[in-house]
Amino acid sequence: MHQYLDVNQGDAGEPIRLHYRSDGDRTLPCLVLSNSLGTDLHMWDAQVARLASAFYIVRYDTRGHGRSTSGSEPCAIEDLGRDVIALLDHLEIAQAAFCGISMGGLTGQWLGYQHPQRFTQLVLANTAARIGSSEAWLARAKQVREAGMGAVAAGAAGRWFSPGFIAREGSMVARMVHTLRCQDANAYATCCEALAQADLCSTAAQIAVPTLVIAGESDPVTTVADGRWLQQQIAAACLATVPASHLSNIEAEQAFTALLREFLLD
Repeated sequence: MHQYLDVNQGDAGEPIRLHYRSDGDRTLPCLVLSNSLGTDLHMWDAQVARLASAFYIVRYDTRGHGRSTSGSEPCAIEDLGRDVIALLDHLEIAQAAFCGISMGGLTGQWLGYQHPQRFTQLVLANTAARIGSSEAWLARAKQVREAGMGAVAAGAAGRWFSPGFIAREGSMVARMVHTLRCQDANAYATCCEALAQADLCSTAAQIAVPTLVIAGESDPVTTVADGRWLQQQIAAACLATVPASHLSNIEAEQAFTALLREFLLD
């Protein structure tokens, strides 16, 4: 069932309409899932199928993705984090576990040091305290605003998945690329600009929530070294690697989901 929440942006502009879904028994511990740039909440379908018996799972489309709107104003990682807090408040959930991948992992880092009392555990997958460079993100934002999503979508498979997975799971990869190609260019560019500003290196050591960092062994975007740096900065963190590229919850679904289950139920 499609559910929506209007997040008031105050004087900054029109409300953001967040699209979310919930699965499982509401009396179970809550797990929030946050998607990567250019995807939507369906990237978590496999995890929901395997974990809904143990958790009340809330997943949402990050603003500007899927069925969520982006509004007319610029946004930053703190805005993406506040969207999660607004969603938990709306659902009257005092505490939850949080799992975010890539951009969702940056959102999780912000939540971990700004709202530690709201989270029992964090899973930060295929992410870094600083992803890429400001110049590269601003160039991508300019590219999609001027030329649309085609050029970004054309190279997405190679950034997201290993060559072997692309060869084995062509239909899955094609669906993911189609989702990206259909993304609103301005909304995508707005999130690129948020990533251009996002540098959480100075606050990583302030995260006190028990944390699992997951890195893809062949991830060219956020490397194992990036994951190890986070694990070393966060006092209550451990690091695990999976045989995958950037979207490891899809490419290494069984290993990823097993790590998630073991960590959250420990």
